[in-house]
Amino acid sequence: MAKKIKPVRPAARLPKGFRDIEAAELCASQAMLGAIQATYERYGFEPLETPAFEFTEALGKFLPDSDRPNAGVFSLQDEDEQWMSLRYDLTAPLARFVAENYDRLPKPFRRYAFGPVWRNEKPGPGRFRQFTQFDADTVGTESVAADAEICMLAADTMEALGIERGEYHIRVNNRKVLDGVLEGIGIDPADADGAKRLTILRAIDKLDRLGSEGVALLLGPGRKDESGDFTAGAGLDDKGIARVMAFVDSGDDGLSDPLTAISELVSGSEIGQRGLAELEEMQGLLVAAKYTNQRVRIDPSIVRGLDYYTGPVFEAELTFEVTDHDGRPVRFGSVGGGGRYDDLVARFTGKSVPATGFSIGVSRLQAALIALGRSGRSSAFGPVVVLVMDRAELPRYQRMAQDLRDAGVRAEMYLGTSGMKAQMKYADKRSAPCVIIQGSNEREQGEVQIKDLIEGAKAAQSIADNKEWKESRPAQVSVAESDLVAEVKKIIARHQG
Repeated sequence: MAKKIKPVRPAARLPKGFRDIEAAELCASQAMLGAIQATYERYGFEPLETPAFEFTEALGKFLPDSDRPNAGVFSLQDEDEQWMSLRYDLTAPLARFVAENYDRLPKPFRRYAFGPVWRNEKPGPGRFRQFTQFDADTVGTESVAADAEICMLAADTMEALGIERGEYHIRVNNRKVLDGVLEGIGIDPADADGAKRLTILRAIDKLDRLGSEGVALLLGPGRKDESGDFTAGAGLDDKGIARVMAFVDSGDDGLSDPLTAISELVSGSEIGQRGLAELEEMQGLLVAAKYTNQRVRIDPSIVRGLDYYTGPVFEAELTFEVTDHDGRPVRFGSVGGGGRYDDLVARFTGKSVPATGFSIGVSRLQAALIALGRSGRSSAFGPVVVLVMDRAELPRYQRMAQDLRDAGVRAEMYLGTSGMKAQMKYADKRSAPCVIIQGSNEREQGEVQIKDLIEGAKAAQSIADNKEWKESRPAQVSVAESDLVAEVKKIIARHQG
């Protein structure tokens, strides 16, 4: 007898660095996205959607994790053997769109966009290879008023999501100022290679994670992390490290205006002085609009890790702490950032098109809102479930469900084939606020039973035995069929209030 060959079945597993997102988180995310969208539209930004794939050459190589395969992106070849890549952010596709449609677009062009982006980076706790971003950008103006407005937009967005003043800061710096500091230690910001400058930028960008000591090592010989992996440093000497760190720390020296300290560090640099002047102008605009230090502040430690920024850069930082499951303090830090990128469109056209923008990391910000208890989900309930007590009466039950839907109530008829006990378990798993029950007795009397599952769960905690449960019939009422919708709405309103 031939041996039976077992079928080879694929393993049910996710690729590393990706995750499934279930209903509760998705509902909270949709409510949050709606609040962000409303704020962006209030500023006059309009939506734009670009595809997930772009030609690889159009995206460019700007990612910090450029030593990863495919320069940090996921790529494939199309039928013409041209390389395409999944977008790693929403800004590079915008630059391609503007270059392709420049003549017909209004200038400035103001757009917002949201959607998933992908990065072929080393995953870790809370760091995924697919995540959602929500961007707003102004393209076609050199005015730093556009940069100041982006900072105002970022602050207003935080507050629209329930993050109060004092729980966040929009922190602002300027790449030109840092270039002025680097000129002072012999690094030419216009150097075509720019490898050392980029290493310095990315070292400073890790300040919140590694602290001053870790950054100083990355500015100098390099650093070995906890796993034993070694990251080569920029190779600066002690004097150079000290000058860069003095700039980075100049926002924490107790001065009411860090621009004073910055001015001394870039006194001999033309590009540094231009950056300082831009910061001073931005600060004047922000103060005039009442976006003071409590909301938006100058912070020289902000540089951003992407290589394409050319002027002002900014980050939205959450300042509050919460505790994790083990009681340890957790600080969320940066949940968004952006800056001016005047050379991205020029990659396609050869003509400089100034632009500035801001991007929110949706997943990280949502995790912070959940930690604050302000997740923004529009409803904590699942649908009302109409139980099926008699399969011959399916049309009747379906009509009840539809009557509830027509009245604006989420509802479903149970579509399985199990008995009442299993149906009740199903309703619990669906987080139903109540179930509708109509057996033959109720049908003959023109009534339905409505079982309030939320109130029933509360009562169950205080009822001692099954006899008491049966006698009390907690949170279950009989109403006329004609009153079904009104009674269900009362139950939901009571628990939402």
